[in-house]
Amino acid sequence: MAALGELYAWESLMKKAIFLERDGILNLVPMDGPQRITPLTLEEFQINPAAAPLLERLRAAGFLLIATTNQPGLSMGHMARRELERMHEQLRRAMPLDDILVCPHAEGDGCPCHKPRPGLFTEAAFKWQLDLDRCFVISDKWQDAAAARTVGCTSLLIKSPWIGAVHYDMALPNFEMIVDRILQFRPVGQILAA
Repeated sequence: MAALGELYAWESLMKKAIFLERDGILNLVPMDGPQRITPLTLEEFQINPAAAPLLERLRAAGFLLIATTNQPGLSMGHMARRELERMHEQLRRAMPLDDILVCPHAEGDGCPCHKPRPGLFTEAAFKWQLDLDRCFVISDKWQDAAAARTVGCTSLLIKSPWIGAVHYDMALPNFEMIVDRILQFRPVGQILAA
């Protein structure tokens, strides 16, 4: 019986988080025809002005806020590490983020952190003591939904041409509607009390 009590005490210490895809959610990404242009310099990096107040609402609800991003330009030599750090300094000043996790590898490198692989989420779970079953992933890309499903997070996607045909839990028209929906979910412990 003591072991069960210890398990409940440990679970109560586990935290919940929102994983946010960087490009397209936290910063604006220009288009070149049907292709997105990932910013490679600070001058090309534009913060999404609508994101900060939405993140404040999620933080007020008790979520940790963790940005995740694949940045293969680093390993391919298209982007300098210092430029990425400058972009992320700007992002941290503009938004209440707890962490920014980066996979610097290209898709073919076999890195376990390159989304759709879940390494960035499992790294964050270890670092921040997260209960991934209570975490959400917000993105506009199928890769994030695939990684979310692997680790048991709930995926909420903004409808876009990049969500593909993989499983996702919900697709809504915009970031604000996703935040509203997350804030409507009740924790499991509150369902019995309701």
